[in-house]
Amino acid sequence: MILKRRADIEHFLKKPDAAIRAALIYGPDLGVVRERAQALAGAATQHPDDPFDVALLGDADLADDGARLQGELAAFSMMGGRRLVRLRLTAAPKEPPAAADALTRHLAGEFNPQAFFLIEATNLRADSPLRRVAQRAEGCAVIACYPDEAGDLARFTREALAVDNLSLTAEAVELFVSRLPEERGVARQEIERLSLFLGPGSGRVAGAADLADFVGGEPQASLADAALDAFGGRLAVAYAGLRRAAQEGETGPAAVRAMSAHLGRLRRAIALAQSGPSLAQVAKDMKIFWKNEREFLRQARAWTLPEIDRIQGEILAADQACKQTGSPDRLISERLALAVAGRARRLRL
Repeated sequence: MILKRRADIEHFLKKPDAAIRAALIYGPDLGVVRERAQALAGAATQHPDDPFDVALLGDADLADDGARLQGELAAFSMMGGRRLVRLRLTAAPKEPPAAADALTRHLAGEFNPQAFFLIEATNLRADSPLRRVAQRAEGCAVIACYPDEAGDLARFTREALAVDNLSLTAEAVELFVSRLPEERGVARQEIERLSLFLGPGSGRVAGAADLADFVGGEPQASLADAALDAFGGRLAVAYAGLRRAAQEGETGPAAVRAMSAHLGRLRRAIALAQSGPSLAQVAKDMKIFWKNEREFLRQARAWTLPEIDRIQGEILAADQACKQTGSPDRLISERLALAVAGRARRLRL
């Protein structure tokens, strides 16, 4: 059973079907994976943190003893009630063969039928044996977790702040969300910091001006601005943003990711506009930060999908170079900014 709609996912996490005896939650956003897995664990068993009711295994456990997972799935709860077996695979796509085999046998009823098998994994390829087994089985729920988009982050922010009796104006939400990282776990930490900044329980409704001190010096903001400037052909300003981010503690790989994220937004805007709506409408739907909207539209009208594909290769090469031992991360990111800005200037930006 593959769950895609947010409403279906949330309903399942709160009240899983009794016929479901396993779940695979995976994706590149480990923050969302962990959050959803924790919610499901609490709904699947009465004692999600009790070591007598719950077994927690990882990649290393399967590498050391492939039969251990089968043994945990066959065991019964010492305290009564439903047993929970959690398997966390952080080394995917190199998944251990024992995982798919154990899932197949558990769904076939070979182990404890009252055990719930919860698998958490990073991004799995389409040909992953684990994904194939889970997606084809009726007794297994499959939930893919991808980085939140602006609309999801805005909703997530409002809901989290409401718990502390706080809220933001629409303009403040745009400002805050534009500075949030895509990874859910890190985003939640930023929202918690914002709550402390505003005063939890105060009932405060904060505007964009109230957040100036909170978001003004964020390294992520400097990187986002540097990426915007590079794609706009403003090399000197982009360099200044990169160096400011470096002084604030950001690294070369983060700068490369910021440029990759900006390229992704441009690609999406251009592709959506080709299907009918205007670029201006697309930018609004994508929740582009209002102060950057004019520049973003200028770039989206100049860049083309073929040009984006060409520069994508250079971004991927820079990303790979940053991952090599002893690589000059800052120099790599500055060279990438030079390449992007040079291409932008050829596009008359």
